[in-house]
Amino acid sequence: MRHRPHHTFALTLLAAACWLTAVILGAAPAPDVFRVRFETSQGAFVVEAHREWAPRGVDRFRELVAAGFFDDSRFFRVVAGFIAQFGLPGDPAVNTSRKDKAFQDDPVRQSNVRGTIAYAMTGPDTRSTQLYINLADNSRLDAQGFAPIGRVIEGMDVVDRLYAGYGEGAGGGMRGGKQGKILAGGNAHLDAEFPKLDRILRVRILKEPTR
Repeated sequence: MRHRPHHTFALTLLAAACWLTAVILGAAPAPDVFRVRFETSQGAFVVEAHREWAPRGVDRFRELVAAGFFDDSRFFRVVAGFIAQFGLPGDPAVNTSRKDKAFQDDPVRQSNVRGTIAYAMTGPDTRSTQLYINLADNSRLDAQGFAPIGRVIEGMDVVDRLYAGYGEGAGGGMRGGKQGKILAGGNAHLDAEFPKLDRILRVRILKEPTR
């Protein structure tokens, strides 16, 4: 019987379509307001992004979501009463392809109050792919240049349930300089050493209203 690799061909087409979508979306500004649904091991929550809050950050966020960048990754830094951080993909090869993709800062136009989402960074113009959700009023971060790009509008109770038992132990923040094992090992490392971390199953653009 002649082999017909329909499944492989279909996966190749799907990957190409995702890549093309990401390129197209990345080449144009994001809508003024759009919503993104996060499906996680604790349930689903929805983020509403506002381009006027942080145009560069929102454009990058939409590009990453369209590319499936956050799919099958982990909330690797959850500190109770502070933040839940994500944005390091499970495949180390993807990390390598993004290591030089830092982009310029946005002015801080909104405060880091509970439920808002912003990029982690190590200093000026070092934002890339890592974001955090504020679990409390962290307005003290405003003066440090952390510019919120949106907020959780549904499912904040899901975010509150994310496993926080490891605290900073699974890798910590960008400024801590201890993320090397995550960057090198991805999900394989985190799942072996920190199996209780909650997972991001998939992230999808839920609504893109007309400009």
